[in-house]
Amino acid sequence: MTVYTSDSGIVTLENGGVAVTLSLKNNELPRIVYWGRALGDDQGTAQLYEALRPQRVSGGLDDTNFPTVLPTQAEGWTGAPRFVVTRDGHEIFCAFTVTSVETSEAAPVAAGTSALAEELAGVKGENRADAPRAASLTVTAEDAAQGVQLTWQMQVLEGGLVRQQARVQNTAEWDAAHEGSVLSVQTLELSYPVPATAREVLTTAGHHLRERHPQRQELTMGRFERVVEIGRPDFDATLLLNVGPRGFDFEHGEVYSTHVGWSGNSITSVEQTVYTLPLIGGGEHLYAGEAELIAGEGASYTSPWVYGSYGEGLNEVSQRFHSFVRSLHPNLATKPRPVILNTWEAVYFEHDFDTLKQLADKAAAAGVERFVVDDGWFGSRRDDTSGLGDWTVSQEVWPDGPKSLKALADYVHGLGMEFGLWFEPEMANIVSELNEQHPDWLLAPHAGRLPLQGRFQQVVDLSNPEACRYVFDAMDALVGELGIDYIKWDHNKLVTEPGSACHGYAATQHAQVEAVYAIFEGLKLKHEGLEIESCSSGGGRVDLGILERADRVWTSDCVDPVERAEIQRYTSLLVPEVMMGEHVGASPAHSTQRATSLTMRTAMALFGHFGIEWDLNHQPQEDLDELAQWVALYKQVRPWASQGVSVHGDIADDSVRLDGVVAADGSKALYRFAQVRTSVHYPALPVRLPGLDKDALYRVRPVDIQRELDVHHMNGQSDLLWWTEEGIEISGAALQNFGIRPPQLHPAQAVVFVVERIA
Repeated sequence: MTVYTSDSGIVTLENGGVAVTLSLKNNELPRIVYWGRALGDDQGTAQLYEALRPQRVSGGLDDTNFPTVLPTQAEGWTGAPRFVVTRDGHEIFCAFTVTSVETSEAAPVAAGTSALAEELAGVKGENRADAPRAASLTVTAEDAAQGVQLTWQMQVLEGGLVRQQARVQNTAEWDAAHEGSVLSVQTLELSYPVPATAREVLTTAGHHLRERHPQRQELTMGRFERVVEIGRPDFDATLLLNVGPRGFDFEHGEVYSTHVGWSGNSITSVEQTVYTLPLIGGGEHLYAGEAELIAGEGASYTSPWVYGSYGEGLNEVSQRFHSFVRSLHPNLATKPRPVILNTWEAVYFEHDFDTLKQLADKAAAAGVERFVVDDGWFGSRRDDTSGLGDWTVSQEVWPDGPKSLKALADYVHGLGMEFGLWFEPEMANIVSELNEQHPDWLLAPHAGRLPLQGRFQQVVDLSNPEACRYVFDAMDALVGELGIDYIKWDHNKLVTEPGSACHGYAATQHAQVEAVYAIFEGLKLKHEGLEIESCSSGGGRVDLGILERADRVWTSDCVDPVERAEIQRYTSLLVPEVMMGEHVGASPAHSTQRATSLTMRTAMALFGHFGIEWDLNHQPQEDLDELAQWVALYKQVRPWASQGVSVHGDIADDSVRLDGVVAADGSKALYRFAQVRTSVHYPALPVRLPGLDKDALYRVRPVDIQRELDVHHMNGQSDLLWWTEEGIEISGAALQNFGIRPPQLHPAQAVVFVVERIA
């Protein structure tokens, strides 16, 4: 990582093959004047400001807007307001003057555990000695006349990912002279300019059981924004907002992407005015009063990190995010991802010791390494109408309470598996002891009315210290008492009207998210090795805020492999596949009633964190044996695939998918070709294999356990010549440029093949 500075006010941050050059002229906020491939040195950057500054034009202001990282009207910004603050109830308009500039070639990336997390755990956190570092620029600026100070920071991380963040507070002078004056932050939206070649926008949208499907549109004059106001990113979240030339895809097109790393309300946008290049970026979507800074109290508001990624195609863009997330979780490299069995679709609420013991036996025989007991073990929770929030082991299901459930945990441990347990810490049923004893612990707009409920539940106000302490202590006690290795943390209700009785029914969504983060951090701080999965009705809360703390995300409640083909592909824009829960379920699928082969289901689960969501107690031995073979394949490739590079192929035919993982050294790769529906092409067209070394010679063959090896299992009527146990030898250049003919499949079929470099 490198930082270049010049006497002309130019600073270049370079890391991971990416450079960002910023201009600091006339004591104004920084302007990004270059973002792209690393320049190698600072040659040719000294006059980028002069090269790009626009001329004055008729009908406008004396200075045509040349946006900074936080555009304001004082600099001529005419688009949507990006920095809105009020002073004692009146909106003020800031003009910032830079007062200090600092650079670092090794700024810390991880912030460490919060003070609240340490208070909950009663343990002081320690920074990792091997924590990732970044090239960094920090700028402090003030509007002294109005008492507003801004501290802005940009980092370029080791994998080339860029991020920026800002903190707002009263100036020291204002604090001293105007005690009690309230500075309220309403909007703080940071931005990245992108080249004029960006003409198309790609985002994702969806709903429960159909998360994150792509949608494209023209980048036109004006503003396109995605607003989250339900307390979580949700199923239709655009994990990334991507812009590039028309038709850009996974392998081609110069793409610029942005993401807001926050698990609550947010705004992500792209905007172009007639005066400016397109801007992408975003920030937290604050409720009025959530960020009030009272002079004399030293309070500040810090925005979420707003990320930017650049690459040739979405594969490279996503790899920068993956590199960063992996750097935060060293356990991904040091501990192989255990094969999981989750009990939800196997037994639902029908818990009893003998059934789960038998299921654990079947799981262990299939090669499972982590056994997770889902919803239904606590309180009066025999269905979803009651008991949520009462985190005590149900004696109705477990006659001796914690002792009975511990007996199951001990049995699971005795089989050589880890034991996991489901919680939904942020929620409570109306019919619960928690609500009976503490009705003021539920978020509500006022004392006389609750928000619209969802799944018979409401949201627990974790900004209330007593409620937060109760949730943490209950989980902490069970982790210790039962020997829990893994928590599945669910979140099933949209957070609406989040007023807190503890705070006079003021909106408290920001504090709610901070409390969630603190409980995550506190539990992991107190229980070394504990891992936590983020689930939110499946894939409703997937973002870099939660991914900093969670070891896995549950990608979707839908395990139908045909639906998963798209869901998993676009979730992987942000999430490394090794952290994506991908499970083998029943056929027909519980969520769609679509029947699929076991091969299709296992092939779709193979490329992420492999798991099972299936009642193995009632399956024929033939299916159990085949499942065990796929589990063995996952374990066989896991050492290199879990640290490999995820790739997706560009295919004009939207009825098929080509996805893969390539070893970090390019020596081997695993690819999946899936036929999700019938195609206009018959037989299937050749597919190119991205990510290989074009100068190498490879052997291509089906994986050993692939059952669909002959014409009796495929839709072709003659043999595919390379589809043999020996396979064929072919150059990386040929596989990348012209490709290889895949098998002709029926709809809802998939095949897996391996590519290995020949010495």
